[in-house]
Amino acid sequence: MTAIQAVYVRGHEERPDPKPHIVYRIEIQAHVRSWQMWRRYSEFVELHTELAKSTGSSPPAPLPPKNALAVLRGPFRDSSSMIEERRAGLETYLRAIISAKDDKWRECYAFRDFLGVPVGRLGTVAEGSTSSKQFSSSSWLDEHLELQAKIRDIRADINKRDALSDRGDVSASHTANVQAKKKLAEALSRVRTLTQGLQELGMAAMAQGELQRRTDMVARLQDDCEKLGKMVTVTRQASRPAAAPSSRGFTNVTVAPESDRAALLSLSRPVTRVFGAKKPQETEMTRPLDDQGLVQLQNTQMEQQDGQLATLTHILQRQRHLGEAIGAELAVHNELLDELNNDVDRVGGKLISAKKQLNRLG
Repeated sequence: MTAIQAVYVRGHEERPDPKPHIVYRIEIQAHVRSWQMWRRYSEFVELHTELAKSTGSSPPAPLPPKNALAVLRGPFRDSSSMIEERRAGLETYLRAIISAKDDKWRECYAFRDFLGVPVGRLGTVAEGSTSSKQFSSSSWLDEHLELQAKIRDIRADINKRDALSDRGDVSASHTANVQAKKKLAEALSRVRTLTQGLQELGMAAMAQGELQRRTDMVARLQDDCEKLGKMVTVTRQASRPAAAPSSRGFTNVTVAPESDRAALLSLSRPVTRVFGAKKPQETEMTRPLDDQGLVQLQNTQMEQQDGQLATLTHILQRQRHLGEAIGAELAVHNELLDELNNDVDRVGGKLISAKKQLNRLG
């Protein structure tokens, strides 16, 4: 069974470009997410041809026939009943591929690409065996996040087992321990698959720094699984001997060593990105990014810095022009003040001459 749980063709939309046509909205539901795709009827025809060519046999359901008169009338002149009939036929076609016992059609790359299924989520989920060749750089990180969530679930089961054991509920404690062991076995299998996928990505010219960072991430998962495995095994072995009844009628309960509890709750070593000899501080913005994402983020930040620098340059140039204008204005004012000073001196001289003449007349 693939990751796709259900598929529906819910409606349609009329689009004028590049020429008038109708596209159908396909809704896909998987285990933990859902999305939609828009496809034309001609794309369904291409998919049908590719599936028949790749698998050697036609899909389990036929495509709804193409109306010959639609070519003459154009898609916008099709009646609503004809469009609805085609929509139902396309939905039946996709559902037949999803529910078929033979998975050769739905596992075909053309079908997965047609539905836009994310790469790296196409394996058998129940078995946890995702092929390493199907991992992309982003889907590898998604799988790593899912494994971290799985490890948290295992820790919760172990904590639940310990709590039930403290209350004396042996049966429920054993059930929680069994669930933890099953989840741990699945997590170990997926960690091995993740390691193989990282090797494939490393061979695909992944940068050495990013490869080292992801290697550390896998090592962290392996350490966590190893600690959890010790906790499950130690508790199971310690619970085998029969407890001797005490004088008050109670049984002695074997408690896990404090070191094992500390190992369960201990924090693993932090994962950092490696850039040559130095190891810069990892941030929340860069942690989920791969090499291409980092380059794109760097280019975006450089473009923003260039824009800010250009704005700052414009502001400085404007300040310079204002300073030059103010300097020129001050020079003009100084000249006017000098002329005024000269006029004051000249008037003062004339006043002194007039005063002398008045004194001679008096």
